[in-house]
Amino acid sequence: MESFIQNMFAERIGGSKFGKETVLYKFEKIKRAKAKAKELHPDMELIDMGVGEPDEKADMGIIGTLAYEAGKDENRGYADNGIYEFKVAAAKYLERVYGVKGINPETEVNHAIGSKSALALLPYAFINLGDVTIMTVPGYPVLGTITKWLGGEVYNVPLLKENNFLPDLSSIPADIRKRAKLMYLNYPNNPCGAVATKEFFEEVVKFAMENNIIVVHDAAYAALVFDGYKPLSFLSVEGAKEVGVEIHSLSKAYNMTGWRLAFVAGNELVVKAFAAVKDNNDSGQFKAIQKAGIYALEHPEITEKINEKYSRRHDLLVKTLRDLGFDAQKPKGSFYLYVEIPKGIKNGRRFETAEEFSEYLITEKCISTVPWDDAGHFVRFSVTFEAKTPEDEIRVMEELKRRLSDVEFEF
Repeated sequence: MESFIQNMFAERIGGSKFGKETVLYKFEKIKRAKAKAKELHPDMELIDMGVGEPDEKADMGIIGTLAYEAGKDENRGYADNGIYEFKVAAAKYLERVYGVKGINPETEVNHAIGSKSALALLPYAFINLGDVTIMTVPGYPVLGTITKWLGGEVYNVPLLKENNFLPDLSSIPADIRKRAKLMYLNYPNNPCGAVATKEFFEEVVKFAMENNIIVVHDAAYAALVFDGYKPLSFLSVEGAKEVGVEIHSLSKAYNMTGWRLAFVAGNELVVKAFAAVKDNNDSGQFKAIQKAGIYALEHPEITEKINEKYSRRHDLLVKTLRDLGFDAQKPKGSFYLYVEIPKGIKNGRRFETAEEFSEYLITEKCISTVPWDDAGHFVRFSVTFEAKTPEDEIRVMEELKRRLSDVEFEF
């Protein structure tokens, strides 16, 4: 007999069909495909380029700070909306690394238990029934998911290769602009690896002001840049603080993925609203973690060292894929390489979607990637693959090339 609880679930998560759906989401499919590949090829090393998190632990200075601060009596107990010292460190970090001046740590900064949490909570402060959130696709969907749960709508703007993977704001219809309250941007971008320009952010500010739209810039990868490109903050553009906020995460820039620490900075009213919602959802991140975060923010040279590794790996991966015929272009930011899929294999299999190609790579070659079919057909390679030394990185690339050299791709 079916439990009465089966009919109690909210429609937003599936209603009475919750738990019965046969549709598998992308990353669950990837997880299962990796398990199957290991079973089919027990003697073959899995080259995992699908993972979207750092392959190294945090700097020992950060770890040591956590260990020291965790033993202090003063750091026990709830942190609520965060310790003031972390807010000060965040404001100073924005000025030192991005040239953003004038951020008031008391009223224009608030910590979050990871950027995902911040993105999930922000719609609660602004979205009513019928309101619109403008999202970019492909992209990180959290802000849009919660918007829908609250009875709002999502309008997707595609990120296209011909537009350098920047959204065409002029393509957004007038009725959408009128009903939109939030607009989500993410640069350097996941999964495209594209970077924004100051001119683009200036265009965004103008668009937001003209249409009364709040900008939420997810800057999770903002510090991960190379080849002469300097870290760029949305808040560094004149007028940005009048229309929105920026979310900075310590996960990617400082190899602190599991530590769950981020901050929201920018418009005072938006930050205040976020803090009010957050106060009703959590009791703050452990103070010792925030103090370890302070150490991290005071040492941006840690990120610079991380960038050297990712840049080196991008060079290797781009060369390897280009040798195999792919139109691979090194990004200026993030640890992602976004590559258009081949049409098929000469005298063999055809690939209609990125999901088909990604499935081929994992099942036949034991190479894990992430497919994206939202705007064209691309796969995302991540340079956070397992390799302990630069020599080992070369070995992984040589193995990747060897596995894919026995077929001729058609593009």
